[in-house]
Amino acid sequence: MKTILVPIALLAGVIISAQEKQDTIKSKEKSIEGVTVTVRKPTVESKVDRTVFNVANSSILAGNTTWDVMRMTPLVSIDNNDAIKAEGESVTVYINDRKSVFTGKELKEYLKTIPADNLMKIEVITSPSSRYEAAGSVINIVLKKRDDEGIKGSVTFNNKQNTKNSQYSNLNINYHKKSFTQTLIGGYSDNTNVQRNSNTYTLYKDNSVQQTTSRTIGRYRSPSVSSTSEFELNNKNTAGVILEYYQSNSITASEAAGITHKNVEFDNSFDQNQTSSGLNRNLGANIFYKFYDKEKNRILDVNTGVNYYGESGDNYFIKNIISTKPSVSKIGILSDTENRNYFLKVDYTQPLGKSGGTFEVGGKMDFNNNVIPNTLYGNNLEGLSTHDIFHYEDNINSLYANYSRKFFDKLETRIGVRYEHIDYRIRQEVSGRSRKDAYGAFLPNILVKYSFSDKYDLSLTYNRNLWRPWYAEFNPFMTPNTDGIYSRGNIDLEPNPSDRLYMKLGILKKYFISARYSFTDQDYWTDYLTEDVGNYKNATIMQESNFSGKVHKYYVFANTNQTFFKNKFTVNLGLGWYYIDNSDFNLKNNLKNNNYINYLSASANLSYTNLFNKNINLSAWLEVSNQNNGNSTTNKPNIFHNISATKIFPKTQMEVSLQLMNIFQRPNYDATTYSQGGYVRSISKWDWYGASISFVKRFGNQKVKENTKTDVEKNGGGGK
Repeated sequence: MKTILVPIALLAGVIISAQEKQDTIKSKEKSIEGVTVTVRKPTVESKVDRTVFNVANSSILAGNTTWDVMRMTPLVSIDNNDAIKAEGESVTVYINDRKSVFTGKELKEYLKTIPADNLMKIEVITSPSSRYEAAGSVINIVLKKRDDEGIKGSVTFNNKQNTKNSQYSNLNINYHKKSFTQTLIGGYSDNTNVQRNSNTYTLYKDNSVQQTTSRTIGRYRSPSVSSTSEFELNNKNTAGVILEYYQSNSITASEAAGITHKNVEFDNSFDQNQTSSGLNRNLGANIFYKFYDKEKNRILDVNTGVNYYGESGDNYFIKNIISTKPSVSKIGILSDTENRNYFLKVDYTQPLGKSGGTFEVGGKMDFNNNVIPNTLYGNNLEGLSTHDIFHYEDNINSLYANYSRKFFDKLETRIGVRYEHIDYRIRQEVSGRSRKDAYGAFLPNILVKYSFSDKYDLSLTYNRNLWRPWYAEFNPFMTPNTDGIYSRGNIDLEPNPSDRLYMKLGILKKYFISARYSFTDQDYWTDYLTEDVGNYKNATIMQESNFSGKVHKYYVFANTNQTFFKNKFTVNLGLGWYYIDNSDFNLKNNLKNNNYINYLSASANLSYTNLFNKNINLSAWLEVSNQNNGNSTTNKPNIFHNISATKIFPKTQMEVSLQLMNIFQRPNYDATTYSQGGYVRSISKWDWYGASISFVKRFGNQKVKENTKTDVEKNGGGGK
């Protein structure tokens, strides 16, 4: 930790000292001249229901993708399975208030196609209103909206050196003429990633211990293009079309080895080689219409669209098992996934007379039709189903209403309720397994904020949430994986309801102290089972399983955002303390995990604009985080850091950026997952380290405005 903080502190000290001297000299030379103060939004804003990461003018954008910036967003963490979390809990991702249809690795690949240069801000909404869908916290990615006349845009070239070398290029064109705006974004990336994993599976039965190691190299070549056409019919009506396409060609190779002991005696060992190739495509179309009466603050927003995701792949495993009966297993997996999503969403906002209240109402119809065929081939398929087609279909209908009002200029309130009903059907064609289910849920939320003065305020929010399993987590078809074990879904998974109470104290608009309590009594988490698979006895199988039991989580967080040197130097610091009571959860599931877990988290975002008045922007980011989820406990914290410098050439509209990622310590994931039959310690070394250099050429007028929002949407208390 010290090796990271000391160089950053020294660098900051030298920069600040030098800048102070230069500013002092210039102030003496121009002591008679007037002082111009430039007002900029703070890098991090803490609002009643959300934390806003304003990145529009940050040097971290150059050469990065939206996925890269997401990693550096306060309160956000990304685990070893590429799942995005806010304050340690699962989130739903929106882009310009439109819910993304992707999650997990699919969402990662999609966000990597959106250049960070298009980002306005990232909103981490920890207390979302009923307007948002059932899941817990929300991350809303807000993109820039350009309204200056003519053609403008940028070209980006990036080269990144991790374990292997990767390249990324992007072309961004925007055209605006009177009432018509057209944006076109095209990109191509050629990335090579290296992942190292080691796992120790300890099973209580027979005192069995299996140790595995693996190394995977993957190359991904990904073209993408997106188009947004927007036409202002008049000063109140706007219509448009959004088209998105993304493709990825992947080739991966992995090597794995493992050894198993029972009662300290050798039982078996294996080595495995795997090669795979795949092609996936994402295609989305969204037609929208917006009515906005600025005088009366009324808004009608209608969105309808379709999204398609297709993936075809061929994975081939050669596994050499050494035991009392040695064997060579050759298994291939052919898959051809097709997912279709259709939706219609309507939102309406209406002020209510002279009372100062605002009423929001809306609803959404969502249809999903997903098909996943899997076929196994090879010389040793005993104990495995060789072919099946998995179908998942659902229809989610939802209605919501919010009422917001401010009383005597000090008390802000919001009360809302959302009702969601899901009807879903799951079936396997060959095995005949099926499930048909339906349920509805009322999800209330309440927000109260009292301002004692313009310097002190206190807010309190309550939310009821519901997190549903992802379609692929239901698929029970069993396949080998790169670590030498097997994995499958679970057709019997149930949703996870939870309750959250959140309080925040604001002091001088710079210091914020928040406390959160959340509760759940059922959830689904990663589980490890043992079964005989062909000639391989007691094979380890990973799947998601239902867990019952009460879990209480407590969280205290302190945050401050400071600016110095005429708003040139911005510092955001955060420190959090977590306490988790898993005693009932462990007892009911017979888990030998810690009943009580507590740990610290910390983050820092530093940025300096126009260093020495030479158009040099600096930024640094540091995060210390833990990933304790359900039946998994972190063994040691992760430390991430990033330092970047950008030189801007105004006359030629060129930018050059150098970025150093985790150069002092390579990040890794180290956690133990407990199940009824034993526990698994997993260690992963991530490839997110090294250096990158980016070149950006801009053209045209780069004037930017925020996406149009009503007063209610801009205000944290009415939070959209």
